[in-house]
Amino acid sequence: MLEKYFSRSQKAHFYLPGQEIKIDRNAAFNNFICDGDPLTTVKNRVAFATLLFIFAYLIIAARLFNVCLSHTFVKDTGDEEAQHLFAYAGNPIKRADILDRNGTLIATSLPTVNLYANPRKVPHKERAAAKLSAILPDIRYEDILAKLQRRNTFIYLKRNLTPSQQYQINALGIPGLEFENGEKRIYPHKELFAQLLGSTNIDNQGIAGVEKQMDERLTQSDIPLTLTIDSGIQDTIREELKTAVNKFHAEGAAAILMDVRNGEIIAMISLPDYDPNTMNNVPERALFNFATKGVYEPGSVLKIFNAAMGLESGKVKVSDKWDATKPLKLRYNTIKDYRGENRWLDLPEILIYSSNIGSARIALTVGKQEQRKFLSNLGFFTPVHGFEVAEKGVPLIPSEKRWGEETTATVGYGYGISITPLHLVSAFAAVVNGGVYHAPTLVKDNDAKETRRVMSFNTSKQMRKLLRGVVTDGSGKRANVLGYEVAGKTGTANKLVNGRYVDKKVMTSFLATFPVSNPQYALFMVMDEPKPLKETWGFVTSGWNTVPTAGKIISEIAPQLNIKANYDLDELRRNRIIEATYEKPATRRK
Repeated sequence: MLEKYFSRSQKAHFYLPGQEIKIDRNAAFNNFICDGDPLTTVKNRVAFATLLFIFAYLIIAARLFNVCLSHTFVKDTGDEEAQHLFAYAGNPIKRADILDRNGTLIATSLPTVNLYANPRKVPHKERAAAKLSAILPDIRYEDILAKLQRRNTFIYLKRNLTPSQQYQINALGIPGLEFENGEKRIYPHKELFAQLLGSTNIDNQGIAGVEKQMDERLTQSDIPLTLTIDSGIQDTIREELKTAVNKFHAEGAAAILMDVRNGEIIAMISLPDYDPNTMNNVPERALFNFATKGVYEPGSVLKIFNAAMGLESGKVKVSDKWDATKPLKLRYNTIKDYRGENRWLDLPEILIYSSNIGSARIALTVGKQEQRKFLSNLGFFTPVHGFEVAEKGVPLIPSEKRWGEETTATVGYGYGISITPLHLVSAFAAVVNGGVYHAPTLVKDNDAKETRRVMSFNTSKQMRKLLRGVVTDGSGKRANVLGYEVAGKTGTANKLVNGRYVDKKVMTSFLATFPVSNPQYALFMVMDEPKPLKETWGFVTSGWNTVPTAGKIISEIAPQLNIKANYDLDELRRNRIIEATYEKPATRRK
């Protein structure tokens, strides 16, 4: 019946339901360029894309695993430098921070912006100068205009802009004005580390102190530089020293605290000082680091090394006595004692009473050659090698030809050579630590510093006892801090003015160690021209100014240094008797 609806030609192409349809590939897909059917092609492409995603995720996972492993390794190894490197990676600041021994930040750089101009591109220069001077009130209109009228193509107008100034200048839209990213050195503790750290110039390059000496290290690595300095100890000593300078109306002062076991400098102060953040109108004296560059004749503190030299030579014994009944007359000089005992003195008494005559006789007994050799081995003839501050004084030493009997004798009690406080404290540390000289250093864990033996352990042990006697029975009594076993030697040196020594112009000093039974620290203090006071009975010698100041400093810093007080019962009893003696008259007056 259906045949009537279809012709024969149409019937050949008609398929009943369920009948298999065979596709002629050439006819069906003649419009596609492919080797297989579309379904297979899609499957292949999906599989390829899946493999790409898997490969990419594998790369990401491997990289993430590597980063995590590297970070864990840094922590587990305890490599402090590697940890700093990881923490400071990508730091835009070019100059490294400086830290104290406890990690306290004492110098850093902050990002800032500088304003510069191409004067040739700046239109209406008078109008531009007026607008800029309104935003930058610290620069005069005439100065800005003068810079803009130059023929240069580059000139700085203002460094270290505030964010507000940068915004206002940028809003002016003046052609030819550009901004430059920079950095500014900041010292958070202001005067506390003035001469020690030094400062940088406008280009952030070191020009003094540690900043200059360690400039290459600070600019080639952004890993912080850790110093041996303790900020807390530094502040304590500075405050006491500043109080003493004001009290005694001194021209200046300096102090150094050293660890005698390794040569590390714990504190270093020079007064007057300045704020390195504001370098305007700084007095020349304030820029001078007396602790490292102040070359002077040390006076009686040099008797420490004279006594050690005598013992080390074997020509002097502790029990030997020397004639101090009358002045020692030499060819061109007569040596006298200040308030002398006028009798024969043994070695302990020569130090206790600070006898110039006795010390000169010891030096003459040892002789010129051994004296020069011994002092040279202590480092007194050359600048302190390798110390990390740029300003280092050069000792003033007579030539060997001019080093005769007079020089041998005068050097024995502290005149004839001039050295720095840093020389003195470094050599003194060797005298009390067992006889080993450690070159002073400001860099923590410095393995490159020089170490050498300069005297025997036995000589060092004998010197400790002798120096303890100076504090308990001699001119250092006011530094006898109960419980901390202070030992040391005083020194009062007349200053040379117009070729003559002046009695009332003196440099007073004190070299001390504590605790003497097991020396850990050496403290050196010097005051420049302290004035006499009513309470000092008109005296300006070390025992009246430098020594009591050192006693206050030691009593305050010893607990900070975790030094346990050792209260000897006999010493305690003796001090109580002395105190009771002074208390009774006072009670009666009441």
